[in-house]
Amino acid sequence: MSGQRRGTAIAMTDPERDTFLRTQPLCRVATVGRDGDPHVSALWFVWDGSTLWLNSLVRSQRWTDLDRDPRLGVIVDDGGTDFMALRGVELRGSVEVVGEAPRKGDPLDELVSPEQLFADKYMGGGAFRYDGKHGWLRLTAEKVVSWDFAKLRRDR
Repeated sequence: MSGQRRGTAIAMTDPERDTFLRTQPLCRVATVGRDGDPHVSALWFVWDGSTLWLNSLVRSQRWTDLDRDPRLGVIVDDGGTDFMALRGVELRGSVEVVGEAPRKGDPLDELVSPEQLFADKYMGGGAFRYDGKHGWLRLTAEKVVSWDFAKLRRDR
C-alpha cells in the first residue's frame, strides 16, 4: 500500500491509524455503477491491522457494483464541526469476496478473525451470527491516506 505524499504533518502514525480504524463504527464506501456514476453508502466494518473487512448485503447496489467492478473507495472519519478535531482515513483498492455469498457459516479459517472482530464490535461479543443475507468483502488497500488536524495545534 502506498503512503501519502501530501499532508504528512497531519498524517496519523500506523498505531494511531490502527486504533482509529478499530474503534470507529461506520465507514462510507463508494462504488462505480454501471453507468459510471458513483454510489456511496454507509457500512459497518472491521480492521484487522492490515485489511478492511466489510460485511455487506449480497442483494444490494453496492454488491452489484462491486461484482461488475471491484474498485472501492472508503472513508472513515469523525470530528464533527470543529476543524481542528477532524480525523479520518481514506482507503482505496479492490475488493474480493471471501467465503460463500450469502454467508451461512461454512467453516473457513480466513474468516475466523474478522467474524470474531465483528461480533465483538457490533454484537456485544460471543459468536458471530449469520443471517443468510450478508457476505464478506476484503479490501486490501493499495492506497491509504490519513489526517488528524489536531496535529496542527501541536506543531505550533
